Amino acid sequence: MRRILCLGSTGFLGAHVAGQLRALPGVRVLGGGRSTPVSPPALPSSLPSASPPALVDGLPIDLTTISVDALEEALRALGPHAVVNCVGSVGNSPLRLAEVNTRGPAVLCEALRRAAPTARLVHLGSAGEYGATAPGRSIDESAPTRPPGAYGATKLAGTLIVAQSALDATVLRVFNPIGPGSPAASLPGRLVAELRRALPDGAEGVIRVGDLSAYRDYVDVRDVARAAVLAAMAPEPLPRILNIAGGGATPVRAIAEGLVAASGFRGRVEESGPGSHRSAAVSWQRADISAAAAALGWRPHFTLARSLADLWNEGAPAAVPPRAPAGDPGEVPAGVPAAS
Repeated sequence: MRRILCLGSTGFLGAHVAGQLRALPGVRVLGGGRSTPVSPPALPSSLPSASPPALVDGLPIDLTTISVDALEEALRALGPHAVVNCVGSVGNSPLRLAEVNTRGPAVLCEALRRAAPTARLVHLGSAGEYGATAPGRSIDESAPTRPPGAYGATKLAGTLIVAQSALDATVLRVFNPIGPGSPAASLPGRLVAELRRALPDGAEGVIRVGDLSAYRDYVDVRDVARAAVLAAMAPEPLPRILNIAGGGATPVRAIAEGLVAASGFRGRVEESGPGSHRSAAVSWQRADISAAAAALGWRPHFTLARSLADLWNEGAPAAVPPRAPAGDPGEVPAGVPAAS
């Protein structure tokens, strides 16, 4: 039985990663995070080596506060063959960003070095580490890293800690994840909430958003999870950094248009005001994903239209019938290679 610890297993990315891992035969998923779905036993003294793996599902491991010694003991008790770190913070204070995105990976790497030095570590990084790039240029893993703010800087620090460690580790630099479970604080999540509010107004409904002219590289959260699973299960060492993205530059406006189409909203979407600070600092991003294809046999399966339709449909009230994107089978068009 292969034991894989998924940290952040109740978050947006982590829940999808843990779900796909649980579907694999011969894999025991050990969930860890600040909030846990079950009441775990005390750590580590109550976990003798013969304890069945089910006893350690849902461990309360908070990388922002746990000491290296305590995490080392927990990892010795768990004996993971691989760890997938999905823990991350996007919009908090600089202090919180540093605690989650930088301290967390540092504590994890040190504890793994002591307790499970042969375990594979898969860490989720961010496209925010790259910063601004010239329009029309695809970003590969060798591109300069020039994050414009605290989020990207703290994520970059975490990536460097993992990539420069002596562990069997890889960083998946995730671009803009989207799809079922998108958090309410994200643009797609906010738009879904606004559309549900405005739908009853029919053609008189109005959705107001900021500037949507920036270009981003969107990737379905389920494709991100599949990449993480492939990385955790890969038998050979992997490149230190791999881009995980859709491989195309899409105007942010397409997110609003896609959700409007999925919802059947007949009102107006007004761009009234500036966009996010990051949109002003980074107006264009498109990833080169050829390294992930070569190392993992991975390519994205889900189209943006399918991602948005599934996001809308997951919480659609009974009175609003689920919609499928017109003419969209939900996967990449024929001729585009996909992972096996």
